[in-house]
Amino acid sequence: MISIEHRDNLVAITVFGEFALADYKEFEELVNYKIQFAGPIDLLFDLREMAGFTLDVAWEEIKFSRQHAHDFRRIAVLTDDQWLTWSAWVSQLFVDAEVQVFDDEAEARGWLDITAEAAE
Repeated sequence: MISIEHRDNLVAITVFGEFALADYKEFEELVNYKIQFAGPIDLLFDLREMAGFTLDVAWEEIKFSRQHAHDFRRIAVLTDDQWLTWSAWVSQLFVDAEVQVFDDEAEARGWLDITAEAAE
């Protein structure tokens, strides 16, 4: 299950339990809409409550990242899991965005807000 928040050029997603393909498709749809009408966006992935993800989500994420390599400014990942931290750094191979891993939500949002202010 996921929860999505969006405003201006930010999309924030929180994953609870297993991250399934239907959840990822919901995220993709919103991001595609935001990119089409707002241009490059910032992402906040809160993965602290994620129990895991399906293999089809991993494949879809790679395809989506490659298709949108230039559509993200910054990506903040909230996690305390070392494997997910490593995955976030590998994701930088597919996108031009600056990727940062955080364990504190206020710090992650602050980092993204600084970017949004600089872009205006």
